[in-house]
Amino acid sequence: MIVLGVDPGTAVTGYGVVAREGGGAASLLECGVIRTDDRLDLGARLRAVHEGVLDIIARHQPHRIAVEGLFYAKNVRTTVTLGHTRGVILLAASLRDLVVAEYSPAEIKNAVCGTGRATKEQVQFMVQQLLNLKAPPKPADAADGVAVALCDVQAYSLRAIVREQAAIEAQLIDRGAQGRAAGGVGRLLHPSELPKPRA
Repeated sequence: MIVLGVDPGTAVTGYGVVAREGGGAASLLECGVIRTDDRLDLGARLRAVHEGVLDIIARHQPHRIAVEGLFYAKNVRTTVTLGHTRGVILLAASLRDLVVAEYSPAEIKNAVCGTGRATKEQVQFMVQQLLNLKAPPKPADAADGVAVALCDVQAYSLRAIVREQAAIEAQLIDRGAQGRAAGGVGRLLHPSELPKPRA
């Protein structure tokens, strides 16, 4: 599975592309930033972000896109402009029929650092450790994009485990009901009869 993580910003949008096969470790395919020229009007800057995200999607063909959710800044204009940036990122994902997951800044920091109050430096350090990199991704916005992707990889893995457990429990309940319907009271299954979890 390949996940594109995006940390939206009108001036600088950080991104990270992370791959994870099966239950193995995640690996970094690419990270960086999409910079826009602050002399351009908002429409041109949004177009640059949109085209940059489409280019990354074309290069890596991700299965999913994870985007940092909107937070409310003290400056209302900043919040609205950030909303526009998120909109063009979500549009790029929709145009390529990609699943989009959104995470709050606290969820991302908690998934990567173990606390929702982590600093940018702590996020960079943990991204470096989790992906076994020689140095932390720079600039910090790129590390944030990678952190968003890692958060989604972890959340997706947890959801898969929960789905698998639910399927096993449903099979066990169904087997017990079949035993009762056949006139028995049901029986405990031998471990060899239990469904094998996928690796």
